[in-house]
Amino acid sequence: MTVKAEAKDSRFDLLKWLVVAALVVVGVVGNQFFSGEPILYRVLGLLVLAAVAAFVGLQTGKGQAFFGLAKEARVEIRKVVWPTRQETTQTTLIVVAVVLVMALVLWGLDSLLGWLVSLIVG
Repeated sequence: MTVKAEAKDSRFDLLKWLVVAALVVVGVVGNQFFSGEPILYRVLGLLVLAAVAAFVGLQTGKGQAFFGLAKEARVEIRKVVWPTRQETTQTTLIVVAVVLVMALVLWGLDSLLGWLVSLIVG
């Protein structure tokens, strides 16, 4: 019995995704068709269509899974210990210093090897 329910949901999901695709096409074609109208009206229309398409997309199985993933990601981001401004500045300065030192080392090595090759070649 669950197999039939899953198959029925997937058919409705396909229909919902077709509605989402139709809304996107309507938005693109409508934006082109109403190109003479003020940009404010076109943007508001596109925002409304995008909200409706997102609502319909979130009603599908994949849309609900995406929403759950986004909520879990938000929870995980809140757990991150972000560096302070001082730590960020110090780390940035260390990286810049190491890059400059490595650039000087590579420049020196390149100059030395170029000088050796010019001695050998003549």
